Amino acid sequence: MGVFDADKSATRLPVSLITGFLGSGKTTLLNKLLRHDGMADSAVIINEFGEVGLDHLLVEAIDGEIAVLASGCVCCTLRSDLEETLRGLLVKRERGEVPAFSRILIETTGLADPAPIVQLLLNNPLVSHYVRLDAVATTIDAVNGPQQIGEHAEAVKQTALADRLLLTKTDLAATDTIAQLDRLLATLNPGATRHTVLNGEIAPDALFGAALFDPARKTADVRRWINESAYRARTHGGPEAHGEHAHDRHARDEHAHDHAEHAHAGGIRACCLTSDEPLSWDAVSFWLARLRKSAGQDLLRIKGILNLIGEDAPVAIHGVHHVFHPPVQLEGWPDADQRSRIVFITRGIEPADLHASFVEHVGAARI
Repeated sequence: MGVFDADKSATRLPVSLITGFLGSGKTTLLNKLLRHDGMADSAVIINEFGEVGLDHLLVEAIDGEIAVLASGCVCCTLRSDLEETLRGLLVKRERGEVPAFSRILIETTGLADPAPIVQLLLNNPLVSHYVRLDAVATTIDAVNGPQQIGEHAEAVKQTALADRLLLTKTDLAATDTIAQLDRLLATLNPGATRHTVLNGEIAPDALFGAALFDPARKTADVRRWINESAYRARTHGGPEAHGEHAHDRHARDEHAHDHAEHAHAGGIRACCLTSDEPLSWDAVSFWLARLRKSAGQDLLRIKGILNLIGEDAPVAIHGVHHVFHPPVQLEGWPDADQRSRIVFITRGIEPADLHASFVEHVGAARI
């Protein structure tokens, strides 16, 4: 196993984060979600009971901060300290003071930056020993989304960090507005899966299951987690785009769109670096440390699978800004593809510059 800890995801409770800008339909979604029978084995941490309107859903109130709903869901209000709230909820679960739950959903306010919560779940030993980050789901208003993303840094950040993009009010949006939003989302976060949500209706499972560990298969799902093909489709003019197809009219038109939407989306760029040869962990960790030191605030999200010299199994890395989960080693390669792949979502950092830096400090790679 070498110097890396084994991945213990299977033993930790999955935690998903639901975020979304003001007016994007997050409260409507939560109201419907809490009534869903599929939430029976879940705990939900929300900002205010009154905002969601739980009175007619209550089975019993445990205390002023925790209630059990008719669906069987355990609902908890967020104290000022999320770490304290999470730990208190887990203690009550352990003592049998609340019904057992097997996953947790955390709501943020409409103006919240999700990064600090993601960091807490990635690398706070008092929390991450018991729970693991599963998914970041962001509600996006299809009518006002393009304007909100263009005008509000919070909306950009919530979208860029998401694993799942939940598009609301699509039935009210004009076709050209939806097309504009589609291009924006493909620029900001091509790897996130998208779900259309009408009147707040969504299956609970759509908010979970985005992490590297796949509980259904009891193993890591590298292909889904990295989603390399989505980033490759958005990369024009890079090292792999110099064949005949890179110069046709469609590619030029798409590239022009990319530049326009890139400017509209606050300088967010997304890419995937790949390397065919085993890498030196010392070189990779040194390079990542340099990036965190020089541009930590602009590293919105990084996740990768590494083939390292001297290691028989892949090593996973995952970080937001300057905070990273300790690297963990998976049980083995899930398929014959043993390339190293690192996904970056950045602000104000060009993919070509990341590629050049990687080549300089680590080794050969493609983008």
